[in-house]
Amino acid sequence: MIREHTKQIKVGNIIIGGQNKVVIQSMCNIKTEKVDEVVKQILEMEEEGLELIRVSVLDFKDAEAIKEIKKRIHIPLVCDIHYDYRLALKAIESGADKIRLNPGNLKNEDQINQIIDCCKKYNVPIRIGVNSGSVDPELVKQNNNKVDVDLMLKSLDRYIEIFEKHNFYNLVLALKSSNPLTTLEAYRKASKRYSYPLHIGVTETSYKDIGLIRSCVGLVPLLLEGIGDTIRISLSDEPIEEVRACKRLLHELNLYPNYYTLISCPMCGRANANIMELSRKVDSYLQKKNYHITVAIMGCVVNGVGEGKNADIGFAFNNSTTCSVFVKGKIIGTCHPSEVISYLEKYLDEFKL
Repeated sequence: MIREHTKQIKVGNIIIGGQNKVVIQSMCNIKTEKVDEVVKQILEMEEEGLELIRVSVLDFKDAEAIKEIKKRIHIPLVCDIHYDYRLALKAIESGADKIRLNPGNLKNEDQINQIIDCCKKYNVPIRIGVNSGSVDPELVKQNNNKVDVDLMLKSLDRYIEIFEKHNFYNLVLALKSSNPLTTLEAYRKASKRYSYPLHIGVTETSYKDIGLIRSCVGLVPLLLEGIGDTIRISLSDEPIEEVRACKRLLHELNLYPNYYTLISCPMCGRANANIMELSRKVDSYLQKKNYHITVAIMGCVVNGVGEGKNADIGFAFNNSTTCSVFVKGKIIGTCHPSEVISYLEKYLDEFKL
């Protein structure tokens, strides 16, 4: 898949933009001053595949905590700044690898210039994050209190102008809305308008199932068009679920190859087992591995083996106590449903997939 060519930006020990891979991002949901809890959450997400983490900086205790957090994690850290420019300065001095500013609530140019100078000193990039719900009130008023894509872009234009006027080009851009179609339109226009890397995501998507569908509506077309350098799937859920969702989405688009594919049938009257329960067990097991493997869990042998023939290994139930085991569509034996995980583990160890 050909990706949009954007400017390359260094964030800590990673490079985003250009033709580099789409970087998976999430955000901690614990107050940043609670260092031990925050570090524990980040390390768990690192194990799951997180590549870039954002934390909120609400006060100076949060900004000071960045020093200790940085010592104990292994991925770049982004600090979310609103209203008070001094928090940005303190976060940068404490070791932030990148900061995020909101044009809707940090508008004083003299204060922005102080942030720019500090970022230049420490070589820290800035993400300009425009949200449809927090566009500059002055611009909204001028637009008859209507927020649309063109107004979001206008807000972004005005902010970028300040940075470029002071010769600061170390920027990443984001234009998010809770409406996936608005988000899609905004990023499409932005990709033609700017050369800066784009952080893509649909914001305020709700809890898991609704959020996943809403995110896919906005993000899949962008990724297929080569738009997007970092990604967050924002969910009203634990942050680790955002990481898992990003991995799955990118994997299905061939943008995250070292991951597994789980195939399971939708079930019908022929099903001889609880496919939903077994699929979840297999999914939980595979989440802990880094194998590029396809596994099929099928409810019967009538067409289960044929439909799962492209799987590296599959299980099709003959009845409630026996299932056929097949590799690349060829049956190689049988096992009891309770033995599926152990059989799969043995297969993975033996073939080193």
